Amino acid sequence: MIPASAEGALDAAEEAVDLLLESGRAPGDVLVITTGEQHPWAAHELSFGEAPYWAQHDAGDDVFYADAAALARAGVRPVVVVAVNGGSDTVAATAVPLALARASALLIVCGDPQQINGVLGAGV
Repeated sequence: MIPASAEGALDAAEEAVDLLLESGRAPGDVLVITTGEQHPWAAHELSFGEAPYWAQHDAGDDVFYADAAALARAGVRPVVVVAVNGGSDTVAATAVPLALARASALLIVCGDPQQINGVLGAGV
């Protein structure tokens, strides 16, 4: 858990990704999920269409950014970073457990701990 406001959650997630890559994680090991506004990379890549966007996911060569609504379609990656950067409590309550199921080694959640604990009903 990396404490951050909803406004700062995406920046915290970016910092986490940078640290992961600097520590030797392969870019293809990392999946980043947003619960609010899409990551700018995802928005840009989706402008070329769903097929090329998901082809990048399937190639597994780079960090992949997806909206929580698309999490069910995302495959397992060693590391999943969730930026709780807005969206409803229901989105966060659904995204975090799904992200845990997609993370084979490490789950990092960036957001307001009180909000996350409240929607999950547990201490993280």
